Amino acid sequence: MKYVVLSFLILFSTASTCSQSTSTLFNGKNLEGWHIDVPALDSIPEARIPFIVRDGLLVSLGTPEGHLITNATYQDFRLEVEYRFAAEPGNCGVLVFASTPRSLYKMFPKSIEVQMMHENAGDFWCIVENITVDNMLERRGPKEEWGITEGKKRRIFNLTDGSEKPVGEWNHMTIECLRNEIKVWVNNDLVNHGYGATANNGNIALQAEGSEVEFRKVEITSISELTP
Repeated sequence: MKYVVLSFLILFSTASTCSQSTSTLFNGKNLEGWHIDVPALDSIPEARIPFIVRDGLLVSLGTPEGHLITNATYQDFRLEVEYRFAAEPGNCGVLVFASTPRSLYKMFPKSIEVQMMHENAGDFWCIVENITVDNMLERRGPKEEWGITEGKKRRIFNLTDGSEKPVGEWNHMTIECLRNEIKVWVNNDLVNHGYGATANNGNIALQAEGSEVEFRKVEITSISELTP
């Protein structure tokens, strides 16, 4: 079930934190500051690298599947990502609080995924970490089926429909992680809000998950709670 979210919630939420310092995670030239974990490369060294820089854009080619992971870990941050499916709608995601590699299906690092799949941007996927949202039964399904490993209900549906732009146009995603809380905006719509996460720091990762996706901005700002 989807929910309408009032604009004043966005303003209130944004006002609850303050910026401290901003840095660009993608420099437009190369993948400095990142490393690649692609299981297929273990047995097929000649397989293509699915993350490249093309015409100043960071491109996830989609296959072979894997992750592009920051070398550094982060805590209390706001991540700004501008992305598009340039030709065909498809699947990708941003992982926050990432840690132990290949923890799920021998592919996904332990993390909370913020979904970027076309028409599903902002869903949470629990990957050997967990998070709570309001209306959990409606958004995650029967409680007895919840879980964080293979075969469990790990998906938590987002709050809105129609927040994404058409294929070929640029989307702006903001992911705000403060302590154990995650808020996600897509094109200025608040699309998800989770709390009580079982992690509060880790690497950031971008996926290669079957579809070509272009990124023109990956920028991080450290944040902290405002003091009275």
